[in-house]
Amino acid sequence: MSEDRVQERGAVTVETDTTLHAATSDLVTPAVLKDGKLGANCIHDFLQDDGEFNPPPVVEKEYLLDGRSIDNNHVDKNKNNGSYTSPSTETSAHIETALPNHFTSMHQNCTASESHNGARVKVSYHADSSMHNSGQTVQETDCSNPTLKDSGQEAEKSLSQKEEPDLVIEVGGQTINAHKSVLAEKSDYFKARLSRNILKVKGVSYKTMSTLIDYVYTAQMNVSKDNVVDVITGAKILQIPCAVQAAMDRMSEQITAENCYEILTIAKKQRLSELKETAYGFMSDNFLKILKDPSVYGRLTGSERDLVLKKRMEGKQVLMVAEVNDVFDRVGSRPPSRCGSRPQSPLSVGSLEDNHMIYCYNETVNDWTALTSMPDDLNTKGCGICTMYNYLFVAGGIKGNGEKGKASDKVFCYNPITNRWAEVRPLIQARAQLKLVSMDGYLYAIGGECLFTVEKYDPRMDRWTTVAPLPKGAFAVAHEATTCSGELYVSGGSLFYRLLKYDTKRDEWQECPYNNSRKKSSDMVALKSFIYRFDVNREQGINVFKYNTIVKMWHDCASQKIGSLLPFRCAVIGNCIYCVNKSQTLQFVVEEENAYFMEEMLKAPVEARGVLFPFVLTLPEKTEKVT
Repeated sequence: MSEDRVQERGAVTVETDTTLHAATSDLVTPAVLKDGKLGANCIHDFLQDDGEFNPPPVVEKEYLLDGRSIDNNHVDKNKNNGSYTSPSTETSAHIETALPNHFTSMHQNCTASESHNGARVKVSYHADSSMHNSGQTVQETDCSNPTLKDSGQEAEKSLSQKEEPDLVIEVGGQTINAHKSVLAEKSDYFKARLSRNILKVKGVSYKTMSTLIDYVYTAQMNVSKDNVVDVITGAKILQIPCAVQAAMDRMSEQITAENCYEILTIAKKQRLSELKETAYGFMSDNFLKILKDPSVYGRLTGSERDLVLKKRMEGKQVLMVAEVNDVFDRVGSRPPSRCGSRPQSPLSVGSLEDNHMIYCYNETVNDWTALTSMPDDLNTKGCGICTMYNYLFVAGGIKGNGEKGKASDKVFCYNPITNRWAEVRPLIQARAQLKLVSMDGYLYAIGGECLFTVEKYDPRMDRWTTVAPLPKGAFAVAHEATTCSGELYVSGGSLFYRLLKYDTKRDEWQECPYNNSRKKSSDMVALKSFIYRFDVNREQGINVFKYNTIVKMWHDCASQKIGSLLPFRCAVIGNCIYCVNKSQTLQFVVEEENAYFMEEMLKAPVEARGVLFPFVLTLPEKTEKVT
């Protein structure tokens, strides 16, 4: 017996010359099917008895459920005709002719089952032509997305029912076939024209129309700065508001500091208010980066600059605290149980055990939640902290412990809108136990341990410059610092309390009246035209003094003997001064004719460690998007 085996497209063709002997026991009687053809299994078993026979390997290939190879998976769009249809009878007939017979049955079974938007199945086939499902159906479209489910509901219904397109759209000399029900679900323009079978659209190009119809069918918006004007304009003409929002969202992902002004210029020329707001929003969210770029910030008008900064400050003011190490405390490690739940900041690398946290207060649940962790390179011991332009700035501090500790010149800022830390221009002089305050768009780094020098940071120029130093012999370390009515105040002193004011116009420090207290204040904050000083002692409790910056006089304000007598630090929201430490959070309310501590004390951030430094940032309020 001679055999020639030819393997082609997963099938084996066998050519044999056989002599059948009726009397022999090895007579092979092939099974005959009803149509008179040999059974494939019989031939396969026959070949297996041959020792020289090696069955061909299993061929695995992905096919669409309509029988087409996954390599050819694409929407059938002719050059002048875009059509969103299921495979036609003619296409199916072509596939059946082109594929072997054993694929034809598979194709018929697959096309009989429901499939939407490129559902596909893996098919394995052997030389015996038997088909095996080697995998579960994979849905290319993510139907877990609620927006995608809603936008594709009618499209899925039309395709599952194998409806032929019932609308021909003529645009730009070309045609697009689509389903009325699908377009009408998202577009009032098409909904108002359901009676038409042929619709001629003006004012929209073929390319733009294709992009928008693709979005309606797939919920995927293909937009860039090159076509965003046409897409948004077309979406407005066709009355598809969700497409406008989708284009804005997509552009928000593509806007950078380098192209934001270009996009803003396009939006203003084309009078696209949504795109203009998106550009302003990016500038607001990344204000410091834009402020340093003269090619962007330098070309904005005064009203535009005010608008960008105003947008950045919109939202709800939230009380926050930063964990810092006391200068005289030894830095310890955190309990292991707390490390797993602490979020990692973008600049933080390595273990979280030594990272310090920032917590924000949630009024709804009366509790504190972790917002972010500070970068590893940030030195919290003896650092200065303040806020400006809704950024948190942390400067200086002490690197290392004990005799090996050295003052740091590093400066970091945290953006609560993007939840990002960044390192900015370092100080001219390394400082520890400094006071950091902001006033009129500048940062002031005041003094430090045995330092009288003062530096001013201009964020637009991104540089530090020296200003008038503190008077020599004033105090070795400044106790507190604050700003009030555009003036900078610093307190300190060892033998008695002193208050100094910095005159920005004259670039000099002036002596202010001091009160009778010789105690080191717990904190000093400004509210309206008054400076409030809080003193804590075991015998008298908490005493509050206020300084009128206009008439330059001190007055007794209030006292409190209830609660913890541990030192605290203060932050102001509205007319309330929050006094925060690890055991309690007091609320000191200032009214026109009265000031008092509220009886109700807020919960303290019990998980926090070290000294707590309170401050206030504005967090954006979440808004629902149009879908």
